[in-house]
Amino acid sequence: MKELLRSTDPVRISRVLDLLDSEGIPAFEMDQHMSVLEGSIGILPRRVMVADRDEFMARAILRDAGLDD
Repeated sequence: MKELLRSTDPVRISRVLDLLDSEGIPAFEMDQHMSVLEGSIGILPRRVMVADRDEFMARAILRDAGLDD
């Protein structure tokens, strides 16, 4: 697995996951339950992970959509 994105913005993460899903690229959100430990204030970033084989295409899709860092 490769880290594709790290963000504290849940809307951005949701958009990225939906965009990748619509292109047939499976993605996994990590650290989504860390808000329990931080008190739900949103300071710990969540990560979007993809399989190694999908990283190049996923980065290209995010770049085309203007969602790359």
